[in-house]
Amino acid sequence: MSSGQCCRESLGHAVHQSVEQHMAETLRLIRLISTTTVGAAACSPEAQSPHRIDLTPWDLQLLRLGPIQKGLLFLKPPTPSSQHQHFSVVQHLKLSLSRTLDFFPILAGRLGVSHNADGTSSFFVDCNNAGTDFVHAVADNVTVADILEPVFVPRIVHSFFPLNGIQNIHGVSDPLLAVQVTELVDGFFIGCTMNHSIADGSSFWHFFNSWSEISRGPLSMSRSPVFDRWFPGDVKPPISVPFLSDQIQDEFILPPLEERVFHFPKEKIAELKGKAKAEMRMTTISSLQSLLAHVWRSVSRCNRVDGETRLILGIGLRSRLQPPLPEGYFGNAVFYRGVSTTAQELVDKGLGWAAWQINEMISSHTSERVVELFESWVKDPNFWGSMKWTTETLVTSSSPRFNVYGNDFGWGKPVAVRSGPGNKKSGKLTIFSGREEGSVDIEFCMSPEKLQALGADEEFIGAVTI
Repeated sequence: MSSGQCCRESLGHAVHQSVEQHMAETLRLIRLISTTTVGAAACSPEAQSPHRIDLTPWDLQLLRLGPIQKGLLFLKPPTPSSQHQHFSVVQHLKLSLSRTLDFFPILAGRLGVSHNADGTSSFFVDCNNAGTDFVHAVADNVTVADILEPVFVPRIVHSFFPLNGIQNIHGVSDPLLAVQVTELVDGFFIGCTMNHSIADGSSFWHFFNSWSEISRGPLSMSRSPVFDRWFPGDVKPPISVPFLSDQIQDEFILPPLEERVFHFPKEKIAELKGKAKAEMRMTTISSLQSLLAHVWRSVSRCNRVDGETRLILGIGLRSRLQPPLPEGYFGNAVFYRGVSTTAQELVDKGLGWAAWQINEMISSHTSERVVELFESWVKDPNFWGSMKWTTETLVTSSSPRFNVYGNDFGWGKPVAVRSGPGNKKSGKLTIFSGREEGSVDIEFCMSPEKLQALGADEEFIGAVTI
């Protein structure tokens, strides 16, 4: 038995019993057809020459979190259905994945760790082409409508993702990328699990976009990845951290949470932005800041939050640095920072004030401030996963700027995007672009009672398309 298998078994025992039973019921609807290892096709010198990529603080801070898990739902190709047709689609995706890994050798590697004499550890990626997992599964009697029509996201969606229940640190033995293609009665779901310590959302979708592009025919990409990591000033790799991989205590306990996707059309977002700017007489408040302010205030009001409330945002750093990181920078370039206030103040002072608090926090992160945070992390490392996350905290992930609905593997664009169970806690907000240009979908992860309160709130739902 591999160490990765041992880790997953240990994690499984910690899962809350009721959730474990629920998952067991949904898994009975999934038939596993095959699991294979897919490596780079070795058409490029990069794929043939293993090399080491040292991790930055942006990468290292995520070792205790779970991987990125995002997937796309497609209708089946408009051709006569047959077992042969299903098989050819799966084989086509497997072959195009191998060709794509030629350009992303980091994803076919494994995490490496060096234990230092002073008791610290240094982490890197060994691009050794150990391969990715490719899982082929079938969800019998499950249709596309079964996924899209329920108010809450069906729990079976979690079963469309591989490597559930692991942490990024397990990349020392588990694949850094795993793909699951699940056949539905009238569709396919392509779920990707990518180690978050080697890539952020921008890099995740860069890979997904490239895979779909190569799947359509060309053995080239419109945007090449850049794997050289950014280290400022006197900071030289490898970075040593007080973290030993063999001292990890697995914690994977899921409370009884549900997920619900709310759709915010372009016109409603424009109204929120106009209101926020008018209230503050400011022109720099963005559409997303206005939308998040609306969500933050609504959650606090509907759930009758008392005391302090906090919104944590991932701030993209690629264009914030001077000079900016190169286009195609593949890795993590995000720092997570919070905005705090009292719930009473948040509700009383209005939408514009809440949006302005978000705007000011983001604007304060200049290039100089980013370098300062980078250097201070090296002196005093801290890891997501060991930080407190209270029930009064909202944490955002992903971005409406990512190209989600442009992913066409050769038979049409997706009809929906969904996320896996990784890093799901109460208050998690996953932000996607909507199918219509300018619209936004936000996946809320909360207790059923909180989601029902939001759905019944007239002010909140006034910005939503039901």
